[in-house]
Amino acid sequence: MATCNEKGVLSGFGNHFVSSAHEDVLPWEQNSPQKVKQGLYAEQLSGTAFTIARHENSRSWLYRIRPSVMHSPFKQIENRLVRSRPFLEIITSPNQMRWDPIAIPDKSQPTDFIDGLITIAGNGSEASYRGCAAHIYAANKSMEKKFFYNADGEFLFVPELGELSLNTEFGVLKIKPGEIAVIPRGVKYKVDLLQDEARGYVLENYGPALRLPNLGIIGANGLANPRHFLSPNAKYENLTGKFSLVAKFQGNLWQCDLGHSPLDVVAWHGNYVPYKYDLSLFNAINTVTFDHMDPSIFTVLTSPSELPGIANVDFVIFPPRWLVAEHTFRPPYYHRNCMSEFMGLIYGVYDAKAEGFVPGGASLHNQMSAHGPDAETYEKASNADLKPQYLGDTLAFMFESSLIFQPTKFASETKHLQKDYQKCWQGLKANFKVSD
Repeated sequence: MATCNEKGVLSGFGNHFVSSAHEDVLPWEQNSPQKVKQGLYAEQLSGTAFTIARHENSRSWLYRIRPSVMHSPFKQIENRLVRSRPFLEIITSPNQMRWDPIAIPDKSQPTDFIDGLITIAGNGSEASYRGCAAHIYAANKSMEKKFFYNADGEFLFVPELGELSLNTEFGVLKIKPGEIAVIPRGVKYKVDLLQDEARGYVLENYGPALRLPNLGIIGANGLANPRHFLSPNAKYENLTGKFSLVAKFQGNLWQCDLGHSPLDVVAWHGNYVPYKYDLSLFNAINTVTFDHMDPSIFTVLTSPSELPGIANVDFVIFPPRWLVAEHTFRPPYYHRNCMSEFMGLIYGVYDAKAEGFVPGGASLHNQMSAHGPDAETYEKASNADLKPQYLGDTLAFMFESSLIFQPTKFASETKHLQKDYQKCWQGLKANFKVSD
């Protein structure tokens, strides 16, 4: 992985990266010398067990002005609309669900990223290294003297409205709609808004860290290219004063006081780092003869499960692309899936729905719940003149998990839930005729 000004490669595959805000700070002979240069403290951040296979070991050494242990005791604070494993607030139904965009808070209610984080659904159990959650955020202010880390899992940010500056211990990642960023478990950061309002989606992954999927018979090239993933340059704050640190720990939010900014890492090296990716660089592989490809061909990142070939959760996109298949129903076919699908739309129109699914909205089709194009889309696609067509101005995504997504109480009762979602399929006609 490189800095945000250069091309890089994705972390987590045995690669090792280095960044320093000052020359002659990093110790090269040892990770933790008796005295670190310029009076810094050495601190290791481990993302995997010490004894995991060497090629999967993830950790970074941070050289910081003050060690992370310098804080007051944590005290539990209100969870607001954040939920975590086990997702047992309500009984989960097999019904298909769809939501309108969550409204941006009014200016009279200043809301930062943490206060505006809303859990829609999730899965997994507290006792296993398994599961994920789908959140939506809606904010109108930056995190001021307030920082956050998640001990439960990593966060994958998918902005839909407004640019974000993710100011992390490792440096700054700026992302806009059409880009994503991943903040590993335990990394401290704050979220600043670069516009007045921000909204988007967050995948919280409780399982093994997200990584590039194996390409198999695709070969060496295609999908997301490792060199397009970027990590930040080291950038530190040497600030004292009154600051707070919020931790997500065992599903609850906790807060402690700090007398300094925790973003005081002057230099670092390792392979456990935040990173970003521009989704427009995804090299889509698609049908060039007939039939519609399985959505797995659009996987950007995956978190594996204990069963080979079955993902804990995949991050899949449906980007602008050419449609050229002949004699084929081009939109996604009707299907029932052993995987569960949480979908969102970043911009444009999704080709399987004529209306009702808009940017900032979401849908949930759980394990074996039937879904597919609405009646209007079916009629149009069934009778279309199939010429090569560029499907532009669209970017949808999917969090696809082998576990059932269990909606939260908020998601099941909010006014943003479309109570009549199933009606979009009721206009489908029985066209079957027996020839004489």
